[in-house]
Amino acid sequence: MNGSQFFTVMNSEKNTLVNNLYDFLHDIGTEVLFQFKELGYGTIMFFKTVYYFKNIPHKRHEIVKQMYNAGVKSFLVATVVAVFTGMILGFQFGLEMKEFGMENRIGQLIMSVLTREMSPFVSAIVLISSVGSAIAAEIATMHESEEIDALVMMSISPVKFLVMPRLVAMMIVFPLICVYFTFFGLIGAAVISQTKLGVSYNLFYKYAVEGLHFKATYVGLIKSFTFGVVVTIACCTKGLNSEGGALGVGRATRSSVIVSFLLILILGFYITSMFYS
Repeated sequence: MNGSQFFTVMNSEKNTLVNNLYDFLHDIGTEVLFQFKELGYGTIMFFKTVYYFKNIPHKRHEIVKQMYNAGVKSFLVATVVAVFTGMILGFQFGLEMKEFGMENRIGQLIMSVLTREMSPFVSAIVLISSVGSAIAAEIATMHESEEIDALVMMSISPVKFLVMPRLVAMMIVFPLICVYFTFFGLIGAAVISQTKLGVSYNLFYKYAVEGLHFKATYVGLIKSFTFGVVVTIACCTKGLNSEGGALGVGRATRSSVIVSFLLILILGFYITSMFYS
């Protein structure tokens, strides 16, 4: 290989490297801009939905239907997850507390952990998986089959017709599932405390009542309420912005779950920091 051929090869490799770097940065920039676009779209849609709250009395039947789909149909899954979450927490915390001779107070610790963090977070995961993904898939399917366009052609706002009833329903259902989760989580922890740690039910619930603090309770409910709003808006945004046919429905569903998980993690941290800093 002579000198000219060597420099030709080197320039070709350099150009390939530069092009790959350019494509990489271009993809990152495109994704960032797309996420900011969806963030703006979701924010505007939220305020539009709040504006349409005035139509709640006229949409009460649809709201009750969405509450049934989101709440009643999730009770079985929430019950199983809550009981086993309580059993896991009771067993793990109980083993550590037993080393210090404090296993009798396991109920107080479980109540504090459930009301502050675990009940809002885990119940949100259950509802995202079972309800949020269904909302995104349903709306994305309507969008791909041009049902959303038909609503617009009939001068019916998709936000008023689709988003508002689901948002109101989730704002009500999320805190209710959170309380339900706490109750059955305590049952699971009490069973483990009795069978594995030798802590009686009476002693467990005595200290559990002591661990029930007003601040932890309302902070947990604020979290669950916030999660309900954020998850619904995120899933509706992904559904309304889907494109690409059947593959687009799948992508919208997947991305709605991922975004919802990330948002509840981030918001959960900041809400806790705001109230307990």
